[in-house]
Amino acid sequence: MKAYVNGRWIEGEGDFQVLNPYNNQQIGSAPLLSSQEVREVVKGAREGLAQMESLSRYERYQILQRTAQGLKQDSEKLAQLLSLEVGKTIREARGEVSRAIQTVTLSSEEAKRISGEVVPFDSAPGSGDRIGFYLRVPIGVVGAITPFNFPLNLALHKVAPALAAGNSVILKPASATPLTSELLCRLLLQAGLPPKGISLVTGRGEEVGEALVRDEKVRMITFTGSLDVGRRIMQGLGLKKATMELGSNSAVIVEKDAILSEALPRIRDGAFALAGQVCISVQRVYAHKEIYDDFLDGFIPLVREIKSGDPLDGTTDMGPMISPQAARRAKEWVDEAIDRGGKLLTGGGVKGSFMEPTVLTEVPRDCRVSSQEAFAPLVVVNPYGELDEAIEEVNKSIYGLQAGIYTQDLDRALKAARRIEVGGVIINDIPTFRVDLMPYGGVKGSGLGREGPKYAIEEFTEPKLVSIRFHK
Repeated sequence: MKAYVNGRWIEGEGDFQVLNPYNNQQIGSAPLLSSQEVREVVKGAREGLAQMESLSRYERYQILQRTAQGLKQDSEKLAQLLSLEVGKTIREARGEVSRAIQTVTLSSEEAKRISGEVVPFDSAPGSGDRIGFYLRVPIGVVGAITPFNFPLNLALHKVAPALAAGNSVILKPASATPLTSELLCRLLLQAGLPPKGISLVTGRGEEVGEALVRDEKVRMITFTGSLDVGRRIMQGLGLKKATMELGSNSAVIVEKDAILSEALPRIRDGAFALAGQVCISVQRVYAHKEIYDDFLDGFIPLVREIKSGDPLDGTTDMGPMISPQAARRAKEWVDEAIDRGGKLLTGGGVKGSFMEPTVLTEVPRDCRVSSQEAFAPLVVVNPYGELDEAIEEVNKSIYGLQAGIYTQDLDRALKAARRIEVGGVIINDIPTFRVDLMPYGGVKGSGLGREGPKYAIEEFTEPKLVSIRFHK
């Protein structure tokens, strides 16, 4: 692949390999850019900002509509590349492409709805001779740093709303999965995006990402990734705005009146989709003690039915993790939980980048599989007695992205919704639920700001006041 810098495609002086997580074979390479090159990119993005601001809302709408059409036309090509690059099953990859089309379409529609409000100046003493309003204007050059697990849709959750709002964007994809970003940028340019409206930079996060974060001409950073990296970014931001989506160890509460026939397959899907490498993957389950045994009796056989294998095989349920190193780290966490008294109910084995779907129980709260983000195909199931106890356990986390509760009791559901400290509470479903139009983001260590095109555009714009004094 090539990087896209100042309106032209470049190869760079060096490159790095992109590997298929399934078989560790090289599927491509990407330019290894330097911090100096990033500084030149930012200069070009400033010119791109002027190009973007010259477009009307309707023109931005049209560009994004044409991009959505391009995604549809290349949907299978993109899905195949996602499966090779990320290791997700071809069904998961096709689902990501479908969602990406939705994200671009929603962003295009929101481009036409960006508006301000009248400011009632005459409500203030001595200002009866003024009328006014505020506009929402682009914030400027946006640096978008994206993760490996959804390299198309999560990139578009940053890029599409930012462009819809009239900003220029510098996209820095994860080094493990940069190839999809090249196709995305080509589609945007083919759709009529101004040549310097988008830039694509690749390379080491500690060099390329750091240069983006520290450049004063970049007005905003939008990042999805780990809490540790998010903290480092926030320390280096300076006078910039930021949105941070920093992961979670999401929990679901299963009350004694839950309909297990509905809850069990959904919790399995939420725990093991994309080999558990989803920010809102189900990592912790709290099952009421009266149905705890029934839950496990139904859940374990469902987990054992999961078929791991070649992601491009349409019958595969779960592909590999992103790397052998990631799988070994997860195995170390599982071993620690067992050493601390946890019980392994199924799975636990690792071979290459594959980890068996793993279920643990009776795990102490401070073990890493409970207290940190595993980002692996594992789930911890523990019993509880009272709802207050379960809510307390859910909240004893540094994270707060989304949580779920299964119950037929509306009062108990709303109690959980009020008291659980997360950005979203999903009633009678898993915390892994997300549609692309909703506000999405977390509290505590899960980050700052919200995604979802309508809400992201609020982040990517700022109010500009216009006051008019008149003669009475």
